[in-house]
Amino acid sequence: MIFLSFHSSYNPQAIKFSKMLLRYVNPVIIYGKFLQNNLPVLVAANNYPNFIQVAHINKHWDPRWKKERREKVIKIKLPKFDDDDDSKMNKEQVRSRMKEHGFLPQKPWQEKPAYISCTSSVYEPYVVPEGDGKYSSITKEGAKQKFTFLEKKGRSLMAIRQIKSFDDSFKTSFFLEEALDIYKKAHEALITKDEGKIIQYVTEMAYPKMTHNMMDKTMHWKFLESLEPARLVHARTLDILTKENVFAQLTVRFHTQQILAIYDRFGRIIQGSEILRKDVLEYIVFEKHLANEYGVWRIHDKIIPSWLTLAEVGRGTYVLPKKKRDPKPIKPHPVEATLSEETPKNTASVQPT
Repeated sequence: MIFLSFHSSYNPQAIKFSKMLLRYVNPVIIYGKFLQNNLPVLVAANNYPNFIQVAHINKHWDPRWKKERREKVIKIKLPKFDDDDDSKMNKEQVRSRMKEHGFLPQKPWQEKPAYISCTSSVYEPYVVPEGDGKYSSITKEGAKQKFTFLEKKGRSLMAIRQIKSFDDSFKTSFFLEEALDIYKKAHEALITKDEGKIIQYVTEMAYPKMTHNMMDKTMHWKFLESLEPARLVHARTLDILTKENVFAQLTVRFHTQQILAIYDRFGRIIQGSEILRKDVLEYIVFEKHLANEYGVWRIHDKIIPSWLTLAEVGRGTYVLPKKKRDPKPIKPHPVEATLSEETPKNTASVQPT
């Protein structure tokens, strides 16, 4: 018998080829041996092996850890590039393939809607005449101010006409009363630091300007009276992105008497007084989103003339750091002082004999 052993790692096709090769090569070798030894050739047919025993075992020699050896091998499903062609697949096949691999379906790109609640600046701001509120209309300077106001009134009338096309109930007299009420409520909400209420009367542009540097401060504000009736001095409309998206800006002149006092966190007054009255002349810009059905008038900005000298702003107060005191030398006790006195130089030391 001829025994052949093949390692388990060999290819099965190679083993099959070896068996087929032995089927034809082995008889030739046997017949050659018989002829070489002068034996009858017919006996060689009887000695021809009928089967070939092959040791082909794929099992591990150690039966332990069989489960672990099986789990360390992962069967990978290779993609079929010919069948998985996106151009040849319909929507249902693409959806099932994405679902099989755990991919979410693609959504069409949609831009997020943007809401513009207010503008970022004052459109064509009103130029405050120098010395406004100080000159009478009888004087030369007062007459010049009146002429400048009438000159710029044409564009304001066109803007008011466009506002009435969006809001039929708009009237200048009603708006001035509403503007004064908005002005009062905005300052009252600012004093109480009610952020939710401030944004109802102030636009997103004016909100950070009003609430700036309000931390650790207490304000006392009171509206006393109007020295002059509120007056609409400037009106403009502008459109953003589209012609239908229209905003309106109205500049109102307020000449009032107010009381303002600002205290720091330690209760010390920084600016103003609770007793003294102050005459305040302000130009407040109100804005409304006309294209919005629910748009309301809100404070948008305050016009400060370039020729106006700004008042000195109160400085912030802080706690001074404690000074480090160096320890001073202390005089010794009288008893210690007598003990530590040095011996006089003229005294001689007496040594025992």
